[in-house]
This record gives sequence, C-alpha cells and structure tokens, in this order.
Amino acid sequence: MDPANELVIIVDRENNEVGVVPRRKMRSNRLRHRATYILVFNAKGELFLQKRTQSKDVFPGYYDAAAGGVVLAGESYEEGAVRELEEELGIWETPLTSLFDFYYEDEYIRLWGRAFSCEYDGELVLQEEEVESGEFTRVDEVFRLAETEPFTPDCLYVLQRYLELQR
Repeated sequence: MDPANELVIIVDRENNEVGVVPRRKMRSNRLRHRATYILVFNAKGELFLQKRTQSKDVFPGYYDAAAGGVVLAGESYEEGAVRELEEELGIWETPLTSLFDFYYEDEYIRLWGRAFSCEYDGELVLQEEEVESGEFTRVDEVFRLAETEPFTPDCLYVLQRYLELQR
C-alpha cells in the first residue's frame, strides 16, 4: 500500500480517538495523531542514529534519533512500535521498554507520542524506502551533530527527555 493512503488514528488534545483518515490528509491538514518512538541502543550504550530518505513525507533527509512512526488505524502504541521496528530496521522479537507518553507540536506536526527503548546487537536490515543510512553513535555525538545537521525535532525532544529521566 502507498504510505500516503495508510489509515491513521486521529486524536483530540486529550489523546481521545476522534477519527481515521488517510496519512496524506493527516499531513496536509496537520491533524493530531499518534506516533511511536523507539530509542535503539546497543550493549555499549550507543544509540542507533538513522538518516531519513529524501522521499519521506515529513523531514526528508533529516537525521533521526529514533525508529518509529505513525500509529495506524486498529493499532495500539505497542503494536505500532513493534511493526515500525521490524519494517525500518529488521528488528523483531526484541523486548521494548515503555518510557513515557507526551504531546508534541510544532509548525509541521501535532501528535501524541509514546517513547520506548530497546537493546539490540544483531544485524540490521534498513528499509530502503525510509532509511538512507544509519549507525550506532555515542549520545553526546548525536547532540554535537545536531548543531550542524538537520534533525527531526520531535526525536531530539524524545532523546532529551529520556536523558533527563535517566539522571
């Protein structure tokens, strides 16, 4: 299915489901939706940093500190996170830790997100339609790179909040 036609859950300011629309309508009307964010660490504590393809519908070519994406109609946050991890990075049957829920809004997106983390040291299979490249990186290097390169702002928010909770 063309990603623009995927059906996504639309929610209100309190995260109550209010409808289902195709992704393209959600994007064009900047409708509030749900999304998942999975911080993928290896055993050394490095974070998987990916570069989005130029064909992504929002923030094309930006760096992304988390795997994840839009929660589809009929999915829970957990089901969406498992699906996205399998699709984007080829990671499956890896336990996820639920971290926190949050509301995020900027000039491009409005969403309710749920952040997860996992540890993974196996082979990665990058989804060529969505992930141009990626590598495990020290977290401080992620923030250093973000000073000069474009990053998805919502993922930087998730990473910063995660680090604050670790203190």
